[in-house]
Amino acid sequence: MNTTDSSMRSADGQSGHGIGHDADRDAEQHADHGADNRADYASDAQRWDAVQRRDRAADGAFYYAVSSTGVYCRPSCASRPKLRANVAFYASGAEAEQAGFRACLRCKPDQPPLAARQAAIVAQACRLIEDAEAEPDLDSLAAASGMSRFHFHRVFKAHTGITPKAYAAARRARRMQDGLAGPGSVTDAIYAAGYNSSGRFYAQSPARLGMTPSAFRAGGSGATIRFAIGACSLGAILVASTDKGLCAILLGDDADALARDLQDRFPQAQLIGAEPAYEQVVARVVGLIEAPGIGLDLPLDVRGTAFQQRVWQVLRDIPAGRTVSYAELAALAGSPNGARAVAGACAANPLAVAIPCHRVVRNDGALSGYRWGVERKAALLDREAGK
Repeated sequence: MNTTDSSMRSADGQSGHGIGHDADRDAEQHADHGADNRADYASDAQRWDAVQRRDRAADGAFYYAVSSTGVYCRPSCASRPKLRANVAFYASGAEAEQAGFRACLRCKPDQPPLAARQAAIVAQACRLIEDAEAEPDLDSLAAASGMSRFHFHRVFKAHTGITPKAYAAARRARRMQDGLAGPGSVTDAIYAAGYNSSGRFYAQSPARLGMTPSAFRAGGSGATIRFAIGACSLGAILVASTDKGLCAILLGDDADALARDLQDRFPQAQLIGAEPAYEQVVARVVGLIEAPGIGLDLPLDVRGTAFQQRVWQVLRDIPAGRTVSYAELAALAGSPNGARAVAGACAANPLAVAIPCHRVVRNDGALSGYRWGVERKAALLDREAGK
């Protein structure tokens, strides 16, 4: 999938400081997470087992103190194994401190969990990128975070799914799109978006905009999209491509309605249908529907937001026969509080089956709404399960 344009989305689907808000909530709610799962660690035997396994899920549910060292830790602390006889358990860090123990310098149990601290650092870095006139370099972002450049780069990508450079490029492309929609010149929009030179932007514009800036401003005028409509076991199917790859896979009951949908998506583009050679592309996509285990190696020309692309990439990594909840998908996409935004990304998915949003179900396993119909979703899941 191409990493293209637009900005990161927050849990409520709005652009801007979404990552920051999610990180702030993570930091504020880390204590509540422990309260939610304390029943799973009610006995000392369960707690000791969690300590031996360094179970991160137990963090916040309890703390343990070691009499031989005088410190207390989280269950996931990576320090050396302890003797059971020297270990005592406490419901909170405050209780351990009242008993005379001090916080471990390694796992820092008196601070938010490591994931929450890192999320806050990433949120701050995103704000620096968003507010900067020009793209901040990696060294300055790392220095502001208090990390080495390599560690910061690794942490940023782990929490957002993209690199700092890709995030900055997405923000810059979003500003560029907004500028092109305004009354100023293309050159004004280029420099206002933070590009150092017009040459650099024009070199990147096909990947960032999917077309030239003038074509983008004209609503896609001049772009050529080839498409064909076929049939599969789920009904009618429309497949469309630009010269960069697939841009739409649509399912429905009415072939004419699918064609109108494509035209509405690309009102100024030149649509070319009924080419015999393109039928092979449709056949490959239909083959994916009928035999989902074979995969799809066609290039995907998806012009979604950076957040949507991150979610769509995670969806493509979910194997046939497996389902995940919206909450699980949000966690896999690096935004654990972003279930609503993940649902929005699934709804915006233009590539049925190739980006398998049908594998996302409710927390109780029930099937929720599907853009191409719940019946088709059920049929796809049954086929993948071998039923």
